[in-house]
Amino acid sequence: LFQIAKVRRLLTKDTVIQPPGDVTATEGGQVTLDCQFDAVNTNNLYLFWYKHELHGFPKFMLGLFSFRSTNATGYEERFDAHLDKDSKSVPLTIQRVQLSDSAVYYCALKPTVTTGYTDIQRYRVSERM
Repeated sequence: LFQIAKVRRLLTKDTVIQPPGDVTATEGGQVTLDCQFDAVNTNNLYLFWYKHELHGFPKFMLGLFSFRSTNATGYEERFDAHLDKDSKSVPLTIQRVQLSDSAVYYCALKPTVTTGYTDIQRYRVSERM
C-alpha cells in the first residue's frame, strides 16, 4: 500500500503540490507517484526525488533540471521521472516494484532548497498484508 501524507512549508512562492489519497501497487508491477509544482520561474527549474527508508535518512534518487536530468547510483534502472513544464509536473515512476521500495518518497523543489527551506511532497510506501 502506498500511503500519501502531505508535508509542505509555504515559505516562498514556489511550491510542490500533492494529490490526496492512496496509491497501491503489487510486487513486480509499476507505480507512479505524482508531484506537481507551482514556480514563479519555470525556465530555471530544479526538482528532486528522495527516498527515506525506516531508521535511515533521505537519500537523493534523481534530479530534473530545465536542461538535463541525473539519477543517483542504484536508481538508474527502475526509477524514472520526467519534467513536464506545461502541466507543471514531475511524476516518479517505479518499475518492477519490490518490497525493498517500501519507504517515504520526497519530491522537492529548488530554489527553496538553497535557502535552507524545502517545499516537499511525501509518499509513505508500506507493505499491506
